[in-house]
Amino acid sequence: MFATDRKLPVSGGAEKRSYVRAMFHSVAPTYDFLNHLLSANLDRRWRRQTVDRLGWERVPAGLYLDFCAGTLDLAVELARRPGFRGKVIGSDFVPRMLQLGRSKAERVLPLAADALELPHPDETFDGATVGFGVRNLMDLDAGLREVARVLKPGARLAILELSAPHWQPLRGMYLAYFKHLLPALGNLVSRHENAYRWLPESVAVFPEPEALATRMRTAGFINVKFTRLIGGICAIHVGERA
Repeated sequence: MFATDRKLPVSGGAEKRSYVRAMFHSVAPTYDFLNHLLSANLDRRWRRQTVDRLGWERVPAGLYLDFCAGTLDLAVELARRPGFRGKVIGSDFVPRMLQLGRSKAERVLPLAADALELPHPDETFDGATVGFGVRNLMDLDAGLREVARVLKPGARLAILELSAPHWQPLRGMYLAYFKHLLPALGNLVSRHENAYRWLPESVAVFPEPEALATRMRTAGFINVKFTRLIGGICAIHVGERA
């Protein structure tokens, strides 16, 4: 779908893991700014909508996980909710990202950890979120199983992830932006040659919302639903730990 000069390791495996870690370490200082700029600030709204679907109100003093947490914006969105009295562990395997976000909210506890090997006992958390992160996992299915392992039965997982719209002419405009303008702007600001090529290329091979929902069910989630936002530019998936 996207022509490139150099093939990036978007499909999975150890090479993908190594590439993702190095890339996010490099772009960390400009990550928040570019998220807001390249999404026209829609990313803020999408995070609010993701937390709205988490159902944290059932256990407002509970312990929650935000994995692939980056600079902790999604964890902070939960921690700052009126009435929330719990804690959010924001885990990521790029310590530099966590360091840049650690002062954003007192109820967020940053933890350097790989989402495929979470250092928590079974059935620890009352809920979990991930924003724009499952697409970057070395092994998507292993990551879904691992988060299911650390969730309590009935606890909810809310996933915010990019996708590609099907409806024309939005799809054509979206792909043109993703293929040309977004990488150019991202590379100019971040000074990383391939970081914002990674974004469209990884979206291109990531499962469509229907397929991701099926994989969530296979990993141990029930009552799985998803909502497409802005015509399918991104989607929020929600499932409960069986």
